[in-house]
Amino acid sequence: MEIDKILKQLKAAMDKAIIHTQEEFSSLHGGKASPSMVENLSIDVYGSTMRLRDIAAVTTADVRTLQIQAWDKSSVQPIEKAIINANIGLIPVSQNTLIRCTVPEMSGERRNELIKVANTMAEEGRVAIRSLRRDALEIFKKFQKEGAISEDDLKRIEKDVQKLTDNANSDIQKLLEAKKKDLLRI
Repeated sequence: MEIDKILKQLKAAMDKAIIHTQEEFSSLHGGKASPSMVENLSIDVYGSTMRLRDIAAVTTADVRTLQIQAWDKSSVQPIEKAIINANIGLIPVSQNTLIRCTVPEMSGERRNELIKVANTMAEEGRVAIRSLRRDALEIFKKFQKEGAISEDDLKRIEKDVQKLTDNANSDIQKLLEAKKKDLLRI
């Protein structure tokens, strides 16, 4: 039935929003070096914009050092510029095609700043979930106006949509709490 298909699509879209929020959280570091801190940075190189992971290998040399091995010497300067402009607290130091970034110790103030950023990212995820819910409900209300479903069916469907929304928001909240713990314990 059309309704089940729409509900499955809604669940899949909400899952994507949760995954996106989780990926956003991975860009926040708590004092430990992680390739995810920089690999999705946009680099203006070769006349276009590319992700860092598409033009260089990103690894961790140790707990607090990132190594970025550019595949082309001409991309070193744009990579350095993108890292500085990202304002993630890393200072790139290059040596030929190898760029090293030391992750600074985190102050309590910086941790609180990152927690605020994480809260903002989580809210953006929740806004995406609410938008998906609104769009789905509009479709179902249109079905009801057209006579394809009864008012009772609409009420049942609204409850199903709200349950999906609540579950998605709960998942985002769990991710946020885990990220807060991660930022505070390091």
